[in-house]
Amino acid sequence: MTWLLPPQLDNRFPGHRLVVAVFALLTALTVGRSLFHIFAPDGGAQSVAHIPLSTYPAPAADAVIFLFSLWGLSQLMMGALYVIALLRYRSLIPLLLVLMFVEYAGRITIGHLRVIETTATAPGSILDYVVIPLSLVLLYLSRPSAGR
Repeated sequence: MTWLLPPQLDNRFPGHRLVVAVFALLTALTVGRSLFHIFAPDGGAQSVAHIPLSTYPAPAADAVIFLFSLWGLSQLMMGALYVIALLRYRSLIPLLLVLMFVEYAGRITIGHLRVIETTATAPGSILDYVVIPLSLVLLYLSRPSAGR
């Protein structure tokens, strides 16, 4: 279990090298999405998530945009941790994959519990269903025996 919670943080990654490459792609995706949510005029709420902001009263639309921007900030913080792991602490990648799994599974769960009206399916919600099994496969390949 020390591969998941390493006793020492370093840049050694004992798993399959493909994990680091795919994790880097997921990191770039996370950082890109976060910056879009922070800087897009609508926070991505209408342009990406298809929430019909134009039908909302202005203060309600502004609140949704604000929340999407905050979500972008939290994604950016996770992305920053991913970047740090890639550059300096690769031994943390398995733990970060667990957190990635929990985040994406939580998105789906919350999406079913707190339904919001949209005009189409957001591309990000489709990606959630890809990242969940992908993170588990990457976690499996992160084991020291997978690197041999």
